[in-house]
Amino acid sequence: MSDQPEVRDGETVLSFDPSERVDATIRFIGRIHTPWKRGDCPKNVTRARETGEGAHVQLESGFAEGLRGLSVGDGIMLMYWMHSARRDLMTQRPRNHAVARGTFSLRSPNRPNPIALAAVRITALNLDTGRIEIDAIDCFDGTPLVDIKPSAPAVDVPPEIETPAER
Repeated sequence: MSDQPEVRDGETVLSFDPSERVDATIRFIGRIHTPWKRGDCPKNVTRARETGEGAHVQLESGFAEGLRGLSVGDGIMLMYWMHSARRDLMTQRPRNHAVARGTFSLRSPNRPNPIALAAVRITALNLDTGRIEIDAIDCFDGTPLVDIKPSAPAVDVPPEIETPAER
């Protein structure tokens, strides 16, 4: 049996390992705790919400002070590191697509830098312990947290633009 991950028809892989080309470092600030593991994780946060399963974030010591100004009910953006994802796929063929597409046109966790983003809602908050209960998220238990930003719908949604076909 090969140690190489599965490559579907039409998929292409990089000729190098992106993790070996370091340009910067990232300091994880905590972990995301969920009921999910490989094989049972929802495909996206909408599906995770449908399960009714909540999750929580636990910040590492020293980072809780950064939560000041956030409140229960606020929307936040969680940036996290999909540590179990492949990093070498440049084209991918999701099971629900007949043809492969470029990695940057997909929301797949498999990418050179497996950074994910989820818009979630705070359901409970403990500023002393750095614990944030959230409505749902679609990642494995223990996923490293990269950053937290407040949701700002007026800035987070790109403006409508007129396409050449509409002119």
